[in-house]
Amino acid sequence: MTVDTIAPSRPRIKLKPKANARALRHGFPWVYANELVTDRRTRKLTAGTLAVLEDGAMNTLGLVAVNPDSKIIARILDKDPEAVIDQAWFTTRFERALALRSQLYDAPFYRLVHAETDGLPGVVVDRFGDACVVQPNAAWAEAYLEPLTAALTEVTGCRVVLKNASGRARGLEGLDEVSKPLLGEAPTAPVPVQMNKATYMADLTGGQKTGLFFDQRENHAFAARLVHSGAEVLDVFSHVGGFGLAMLAAGASSATCVDGSAAALDLATQGARASGFDDRLSIRQGDAFEVLTALGEEQAQFDVVICDPPAFAPSKPALEAGLRAYERVARLAAGLVKPGGYLGLCSCSHAADLTKFRNASARGIGRGGRRGQLIHTGYAGADHPQMPQLAESGYLKAVFFRLD
Repeated sequence: MTVDTIAPSRPRIKLKPKANARALRHGFPWVYANELVTDRRTRKLTAGTLAVLEDGAMNTLGLVAVNPDSKIIARILDKDPEAVIDQAWFTTRFERALALRSQLYDAPFYRLVHAETDGLPGVVVDRFGDACVVQPNAAWAEAYLEPLTAALTEVTGCRVVLKNASGRARGLEGLDEVSKPLLGEAPTAPVPVQMNKATYMADLTGGQKTGLFFDQRENHAFAARLVHSGAEVLDVFSHVGGFGLAMLAAGASSATCVDGSAAALDLATQGARASGFDDRLSIRQGDAFEVLTALGEEQAQFDVVICDPPAFAPSKPALEAGLRAYERVARLAAGLVKPGGYLGLCSCSHAADLTKFRNASARGIGRGGRRGQLIHTGYAGADHPQMPQLAESGYLKAVFFRLD
């Protein structure tokens, strides 16, 4: 366990004269490597070290966690440069985060901590009843896992805490990919999660991310409003059946889930069985683009088609290629929608803002020979709050069209 030290023992780091200190004072949580004076002393700091940040005039800006090997070289933890990062500090933040989620949801299944927006930079915590899955995606969080875990169990009463070390973000911080239990034993079976009148099965150890995408909950609910009794629906990039199961619960007569992962489709099948409508679910494993093309050649038609792909544009260099991929998805999917039916398209790429994604989707629909009314724009649920100063926190977009 890393032991915190108190200023003035902490090292002090300084912004370059032309760095935007005003943005930091107004809430922006990151300092990029090209904004900081990186002398020999700073470069030798261990990843996760706490330091006091100063502007070019040596005015104190707050307490930061430093990682000299990361593009985000410093993350602001506290405006108080003398704050002690211990169990009590984490407890305060977890209590504030829990107060919001407890007001929003009747059952303890949600994102409990959404990184910077909940005052814990780089930290994600998803809650599954008595179990919490932690993604410490920043070096400082990895260094302080012990007090973090103690505070988390104190506040939530969870008996199991798992560390999930998957994902691109940890690699950018120079962190390992070793997932393990931090408290208790990992569940050996998927955890059932009730959402939108369906049961989803979350694999907390072998599934994608933390096991379930809570961020799409509200968009699942909107898609469920689009179905009628007898509706046939298609859920592409379905993972564990997120949209498909919600629409079946709303009365759709059939749902076809498409995904490249056999394990994810097996969980979708288990969820349908637990929900009592496994006889109305069909699965199709394969590359989504190939399946969409094949369905078009089969002249298949659906009342509602939803496509929720992975991040095609995870960074600015990937933006143009990602937008072309989103456009292609829209073009292939549009042809599968019955006249008067609905098409929902999603993006979790923070590099592609809403305008760019919406325009790519509209181009794809047009090139698919269809015209569409944009009827709804969705975002991540309220357990994924956005930080107005940080565009990356508003990564999820969903656009729903009615096609003629």
